[in-house]
Amino acid sequence: MRLTTDDEEAIRAEFRKAVNMSAAEIKGWLTTDESKKVGMTRRGETESVGRQSARRIIAILDKTVPEFEDVDYAHMRKVVGYCRRHLAQRPAGETRDTRWRWSLMNWGHDPLKRD
Repeated sequence: MRLTTDDEEAIRAEFRKAVNMSAAEIKGWLTTDESKKVGMTRRGETESVGRQSARRIIAILDKTVPEFEDVDYAHMRKVVGYCRRHLAQRPAGETRDTRWRWSLMNWGHDPLKRD
């Protein structure tokens, strides 16, 4: 089923709210040991699902609206859902050096970043 223009605009707006890191920030984050320590890695793969997602997010951030494809919108929805679920599970106390934060950052969202 093809998305309407309104659907596409809504998905892009939700994605922009969820992903508060730039492509450059995500690229830099992916070089850290902390990024590599978190997330689920599927059997037979060497990189976590979140780190794979980060690479797709970077590609999406580097595109312009006319270049988006259905798979991009599907991934944007996945990212929004992941961020919402994990933000709702915020642990008590300081979160700066937590796996919870690091996992979110692999999905393009730094909960400590101020807009």
